[in-house]
Amino acid sequence: MRKVIRGIGLIIAVALLSACGEHRTRPATPASIQYGTRTAEQLRANPNDILFRAIGLIGTPYRYGSNTPAGGFDCSGLVGYVFRDVAGIVLPRNSEDISRVDAPSIGRKDLESGDIVFFHASAHVSHVGIYVGKGRFVHAPNEGGTVRLDELDAPYWREHYAGAKRILP
Repeated sequence: MRKVIRGIGLIIAVALLSACGEHRTRPATPASIQYGTRTAEQLRANPNDILFRAIGLIGTPYRYGSNTPAGGFDCSGLVGYVFRDVAGIVLPRNSEDISRVDAPSIGRKDLESGDIVFFHASAHVSHVGIYVGKGRFVHAPNEGGTVRLDELDAPYWREHYAGAKRILP
């Protein structure tokens, strides 16, 4: 019984260290993106595929530290899964590291479908989603919720908006 309790405690500790909102003190160096076997030409063709895949996951349960449709998603798990599944792009595992990816920053008025949007709590990026167009984004918002579509101009999201990046060339 003690081994089971220790094992569960270890699993919970690992999940807590890998989920959205992780706050770690470390240098703000750009994170890397792995492009797998996709060519630049294939990557250019995928923004609509990114948004359709993200929209198709609406209703999937939120699961802290998870990153699969079967297991559920936290915010960074959702974004990472969609980009890996659709475009073969492997992103860092947490929202703050994704925000450091060496990719173009995009002004809010220049957002396009498939861009990644970031939100902050205090000084750190703590949440991430995928912009799908018309002022909306898909994200995995919170414990007990599901992947959903929200408006960037909703009061909470407007107040906590921290920027966007375009991952696809």
